[in-house]
Amino acid sequence: MTFWETVTGSDITREWKAFEVRAEALPADHRAAWDQIKVYVFPHADFTGRNLMPILDGVLGLLEETAADGQGIREVLGDDIGGFCAALTGGEGARDYRDRWREQLNRNVAKKLGRLGG
Repeated sequence: MTFWETVTGSDITREWKAFEVRAEALPADHRAAWDQIKVYVFPHADFTGRNLMPILDGVLGLLEETAADGQGIREVLGDDIGGFCAALTGGEGARDYRDRWREQLNRNVAKKLGRLGG
């Protein structure tokens, strides 16, 4: 990855397009699960989303393998796709981008108030 790719995010765009091409080849139930997984996992992305790429690549590989084996999506993930995604991202209650931004804002406000009060 070059500096320019890092700055512009073109590497992520290219990888994301490859994910979507792979997902299009999946059966309908696996594609629907892929769409739900993306929704559940995205709030746990960092600013660029690079931290999710290995996770999503692994999940897509799992979906591809199980589709090739003829397994249904319920056999693979069960009925709780949200729970599956929570386990992928660090468990229920794992920090997401809102939590990180809230903590940063609180630190910045505390610093400013510390300067004003002291």
